[in-house]
Amino acid sequence: MIKKMYTVGMNYISDNEINKNKLLERFVRYVKIWTESDEESAEMGVFPSTARQFDLAKVLESELKELGLQDVQVTKNCYVYGFLPGNGDNEKADPILLLAHMDTTQEVSGKDVKPQIKKMDTEKEADIIITSDGTTLLGGDDKAGVAAIMSTAAFFVENPQIKHRPLEIIFSPDEETGHGMDKVPLELIKSKCAYTVDGGSIGEMETECFNAWGANITFTGKATHTGYAKQGGMINATVMASAFVAALPRHKAPETTEKYEGFIAPMQISGTIESAEVSLLLRSFYADEIEEEKQIIQNITQAVESSFGGKVEVNFKQQYLNMHDKMEQNPQVVQQLEKAYEAAGVNIIRNPIRGGTDGSRLTEMGIPTPNIFTGAHEIHSRNEWVSLNQMSKAADVLINLLSQI
Repeated sequence: MIKKMYTVGMNYISDNEINKNKLLERFVRYVKIWTESDEESAEMGVFPSTARQFDLAKVLESELKELGLQDVQVTKNCYVYGFLPGNGDNEKADPILLLAHMDTTQEVSGKDVKPQIKKMDTEKEADIIITSDGTTLLGGDDKAGVAAIMSTAAFFVENPQIKHRPLEIIFSPDEETGHGMDKVPLELIKSKCAYTVDGGSIGEMETECFNAWGANITFTGKATHTGYAKQGGMINATVMASAFVAALPRHKAPETTEKYEGFIAPMQISGTIESAEVSLLLRSFYADEIEEEKQIIQNITQAVESSFGGKVEVNFKQQYLNMHDKMEQNPQVVQQLEKAYEAAGVNIIRNPIRGGTDGSRLTEMGIPTPNIFTGAHEIHSRNEWVSLNQMSKAADVLINLLSQI
């Protein structure tokens, strides 16, 4: 419902113009759909990693068609695509692509989410907070982004007098596994810039992220009967793996780092006497620090191999790169987003992403993609919550971004 509309140097400025009831209904509808992805399946090449992600994809496809968007489809790889032509003076302007991901993390169950809607009144504002019932995550990451984009598209369809640029929409699978852009339908995309709606608190604008590498380390030992291990020359691969993890520098642990500090995070350890594996994440905003982290791992594995015997094999794999440099090369992409925040009455908070988004990968592919807040908080946990006011403001920003002349 439009409460205020006026012109100040651009086509449109918003003040709670999104129909919040419909936005809330969309969000609640989406979080009830189980879309948890599976990292193990993703690493084995299964895409999408879970078939259940198609359940939400089909719902979004139907809703986009009901709104009248063009070329609406769900690809065989579970990407939802839709196109809304521009109008007025913006009809022939370059399109803008908006993205959000449909999957939720497997760190906390996303099955049978029971959203709880709570009215909050403070001295500053009245708000509605959405949580789960505490037995699951909520799914605000990133269904708050999905809902904000859908509400933006609905706003322009329902208010044809508002001039806007052409809009492309993609909802992606498997962002949480790091594979969200593996099979993105680039052949459908006409936009030269994009924006992910996958951030946190109101005002956050993210134009830089970690450089991300993974490391898989295999320890090969020698199995013998445990009762005669000394005589048989047992080399316990599980002990080797444990010694390696214990030797990782504490100041490089994710739980001891913040802001622009990088980390080395052991994510999984498994194995037997004969063979064990450790998987790690390497993260840094700086390419030279990533190389230092690799060297730390090499040094420790060599020491473990020397101390215990046996064999150690290390495999590094690049996952995504810091998008900062590409943003510096395309300042207009950030500048038009800054104007949209200003027009929506949102103060910008610049934070680096201590992680990555689909936009990180898309930026590498040549489409610069900053990240916008969603109003989601304490993500990947049973304490996750979403502010309806903040989610609505994310939609305000998107409307102003697309309505710039």
